[in-house]
Amino acid sequence: MSRLAPPPAPAAVQAVLDAMPAVPRACLTRLRALVLDTAAGTPGIGPLTETLKWGEPAFLTNATKSGTTLRLGWKPAAPDTAQILVHCSTTLVNEWRDLYSGTLAFSGTRAIDLDINAPLPEAALSHCIAMALTYHARKHAR
Repeated sequence: MSRLAPPPAPAAVQAVLDAMPAVPRACLTRLRALVLDTAAGTPGIGPLTETLKWGEPAFLTNATKSGTTLRLGWKPAAPDTAQILVHCSTTLVNEWRDLYSGTLAFSGTRAIDLDINAPLPEAALSHCIAMALTYHARKHAR
């Protein structure tokens, strides 16, 4: 991951992060930086639109339409788990399971589940993020 600080989050996104307890906020802030860094280093993604979807920080590839929406989630009902979420109709979570079943945990067809108290498996997550943010471009290239 880049050592440069990511740009400030949009005000609405920052407000959602600020409303979280410290530990999940720190985890989602690290995930945000990983998403932005991965997007910047992956050809074809282009600039991301950072917004809220379903009240969660979300990243869209509006400029290039290269990928599916990627969201970062945390819920008080599962206080030790953060998630990277994608649309359930994509094949991404099944692809990620094939690649990273020994490294990452998953929920259904929509999420990677992460222990907020453990180090992030950055290499695996960066690859999954790049796959999500290039999903449509890769699907049409087949």
